[in-house]
Amino acid sequence: MNEYTFTRRRVLQAGLAAGAVAALPGAVRPPAAAADSRPVAAVRFARPPAAVRPRFRWWWPDGQVDPAEIRREIDQIADAGFGGAEIVAVHHSIRDKSVLDPGKYGWGTPAWNAGVEAALDQARKRGITVDLTIGPAWPAAVPTITPDSPEAVKELAYGRADVAGGTTYSGPVPAARAAAEHGVTRQKLLWVHAVRIDPALSTRNETGLALDSWQDLTGLVKDGRIEWSAPEGGTWVLLSYWERGSGQQPESGPHSSPESYVVDHFSRAGTQAVIDFWEERLLTPRIRRLLEQAGGALFEDSIELETQALNWTPGLDAEFARRRGYALHRYLPVIVRYDENPVFTYQAELTRHARHDYWLTVSDLFSEYHFEALTDWAHSLGLQFRSQPYGLETDAIEHAAIVDIPEGESLGFRNLDDYRALAGGRDLAGRKILSSEAGAYQGAAYSVTWDRFLSTMGGAYAAGLNQTVLHGFSYATAPGVNWPGFAGFTPYNGGIGFSESWGPRHPTWRHVEDVAGYLARVHQVTQAGVNKIDVAVYRQKGRTKTGLGAGWFTSDGVPLGWTHQLVSDPVLQLPPAEVSGGRLAPEGPAYKVLVVEHDIHGGNERTLPVATAERLLRWTRQGLPLIFIGDWSAATVPGIAEEGENERLRAILAELFRQPKVRNVPDRPSTPQALEALGLRPDVRYAQRSTLLYAHRVEDEVDFYYFVNGKHAETVRPPVAAIDHKVTLTRSDRDAVPYRLDAWTGEIERIAVYEEDGGTVTVRVALQPSESTIVVLARPGHFGDGARRRVHAVSTQADEVRYSDRGLAVRAAQAGTYAVTLSDGRTAQAAIAAVPAPVDLTSWTLTVEDWRPGATPTETVTQTHEVTLDALKPWTEIPGLEDVSGVGVYRTTVDLDEGWTRSHGAYLRLGEVTDTCRVKVNGRALPPVDQLNPVLDIGDHLRPGANTIEVEVATTLFNRLRVSDPAVYGVATRQRYGLIGPVRLVPYGETTVRV
Repeated sequence: MNEYTFTRRRVLQAGLAAGAVAALPGAVRPPAAAADSRPVAAVRFARPPAAVRPRFRWWWPDGQVDPAEIRREIDQIADAGFGGAEIVAVHHSIRDKSVLDPGKYGWGTPAWNAGVEAALDQARKRGITVDLTIGPAWPAAVPTITPDSPEAVKELAYGRADVAGGTTYSGPVPAARAAAEHGVTRQKLLWVHAVRIDPALSTRNETGLALDSWQDLTGLVKDGRIEWSAPEGGTWVLLSYWERGSGQQPESGPHSSPESYVVDHFSRAGTQAVIDFWEERLLTPRIRRLLEQAGGALFEDSIELETQALNWTPGLDAEFARRRGYALHRYLPVIVRYDENPVFTYQAELTRHARHDYWLTVSDLFSEYHFEALTDWAHSLGLQFRSQPYGLETDAIEHAAIVDIPEGESLGFRNLDDYRALAGGRDLAGRKILSSEAGAYQGAAYSVTWDRFLSTMGGAYAAGLNQTVLHGFSYATAPGVNWPGFAGFTPYNGGIGFSESWGPRHPTWRHVEDVAGYLARVHQVTQAGVNKIDVAVYRQKGRTKTGLGAGWFTSDGVPLGWTHQLVSDPVLQLPPAEVSGGRLAPEGPAYKVLVVEHDIHGGNERTLPVATAERLLRWTRQGLPLIFIGDWSAATVPGIAEEGENERLRAILAELFRQPKVRNVPDRPSTPQALEALGLRPDVRYAQRSTLLYAHRVEDEVDFYYFVNGKHAETVRPPVAAIDHKVTLTRSDRDAVPYRLDAWTGEIERIAVYEEDGGTVTVRVALQPSESTIVVLARPGHFGDGARRRVHAVSTQADEVRYSDRGLAVRAAQAGTYAVTLSDGRTAQAAIAAVPAPVDLTSWTLTVEDWRPGATPTETVTQTHEVTLDALKPWTEIPGLEDVSGVGVYRTTVDLDEGWTRSHGAYLRLGEVTDTCRVKVNGRALPPVDQLNPVLDIGDHLRPGANTIEVEVATTLFNRLRVSDPAVYGVATRQRYGLIGPVRLVPYGETTVRV
């Protein structure tokens, strides 16, 4: 039976009322900090500082913001338990950009600076930080240049004319095939070349050319014309090369007046244009003072330099000759591009090597003239530099070692190896943080649930991620927007956009402090000490955002407990990359073995620089195990080889393969045999393949293990299943004992059931899909639990054994006598008396706060519905609630008879809940609920007689938007909302074994 009645109506100001979070019914503010006698480690875990709390990407409609509203939004972010925000000018959702008035409110105007000042000042008062994006949207751009300026981003466009052998070409130098972009008025002819077509070398997409026919005809050009007679035979191509601006602008402009143009990322001049604009226009005296007081970071998004031609910078040919030792000109025909694709090819291997050398040179320029320069400049301001250092065919692993905080992204990264690449650069450079632009989903605006977000991010923390920048938080309003206010990316091209605009406009914001606390505690653990990794996998090209994994280790090693990172040649030259005790970078990741495979980004060739081979030979003589996969007898250097260079490489490899710590296996599946022959084991071992993923960090001989039952990629099918098995952990201190840390509640519990064997401890790990847990191995007393070793259980027949004040508390869901084997060799018997049967909780009253559009785009009105349920079901199946979004409170009563005693307790299993929830028992609020496995121990809150259970559930905003804005959101199906269950009360009996 369902009864539905309308009762009342009230108004919420979504985002425009001071203290909006506290004003919401049920909102919980953190209590004032009181003196805490626990050790620092326990206090910091329970109440993580702002520095480790998650952050938001904060989207502004350029400078069309009110400083008073900016301060309110800083308060909303801080009140919800987040540690800061990153300001960026983004307005993809506004199709008619004329309503924004970039002349008055654009990026870099006084209006923009006033908003920035308000944000920095209020953040300083609230103890959080604000990061500043180096340009409007992305890539980095400034309004002080034009497409023709020396500082503007450049391209090399080619022109082509076909000439039959034995004929003469007389006419204008061939024009560029790709037309110049709007605003580009000048182009410079650099060279003219001629090459004969060789059909035997042609591929499906590339025209074959004969390298030995190449001719430089630049000297024949006069007044823009050329006359040249092709040699007899075949067909020749006359190629011209034009240097010009690409005319690229930052995404979804204009953001300024005059309009901004992207800078040259490969030259000093381009980077200096960014610095000069900031120094002259953005860093007002007050902003400088606030930055000095509050710190923070400058941020640069992924490097999306889009061009129809070839990425270029003036003088690249000279830089190439200086760095590579030969001239670029002869190889330009096979390097030029059209619509981002190569056009011509020489012999395949030669072409790959030439392209390698080109991109290596570009990567070098990128590192030196952009990343290093911006990092140094940020330091001069008292800031850090955070960057997504990828987007081109450049060495992102090296770039991650240069910037203070490398960052990845959950939307663009295809699997966990994309994170492991950046983590390799970070760890070998001795840096701590790997950040992520987290939680963007295509076509999912206002429908993203927190369990989806947490499921996406869980594995990334195991792969090295330890800072989360949520994508994102939108400024409250902008001209012409609809309820629930301005959003950076929705609508998108008229349809449902991507990402979320988190904030008080969301019903789940009522519970978001619980999620923020969970993320902060995960960060606290994954930033502790130093990351420890089993295996370094060498990459000849340090690209990321490719989804290309690490062979056997990705497919088979990870399920067996092995951890790995990707490393490239530049980071192996850093000072920490030395060998001691058989470990590479022993004070850092302490890799046990270095694995060298084929070049997966370059035709699967076996390539290695001579200097790298020499380094590996030295390292293995110092005790480092090495594994080479495949046949290396015909190995080559990665680029165009100097005379005798390949022979020198092969001689070194021959000597290297004779070393006792080196194994050369024929293929990837043979990797485990090499590991066994070298006597290597991972830090964590399972008895069977598992979906368990983990991160291992060590600080002062305390081992921190973050575990998640996750997946290697967002697209993995079928879904991950629950796991329950033993895990053997390496401990740095042989006197260490295991603790379990609850990232949702902040509680720390000494584990009572485990086995130990010298340098290892074995514990049980049971996790639902995407659920996580944290195990720490530390000396007794580290968390304030008493500095003595205690007798523990080694095994048990009972469901659980925990430490209590009186010994070991033994729990079971059924009556009986349970054996508990103790660490001192004794076997104790624990008798559990009668246990009540589980109870299915099916009858509930439901009060729903229905969120609806108000009179303005930022106003939310609510209606209240009351429903009586005799069976739980989604709101979409309850008359009157089909299109409702908001907050529902479920209430039920459970009667416990007089046989209920202090020796009884119960777990409340909520089953399916969408989206977030909180629980009260007999009017008392319980600690935060694990949103991925909503099971709570409510034993301490139950009593004989009637017990009231209350579950508050908050939803996304999507079902209401389907009907309030059908032109955008009406195409999608409804989401299942509410407490769907099944909900069960599962009693247990408990007795104490004195030890």
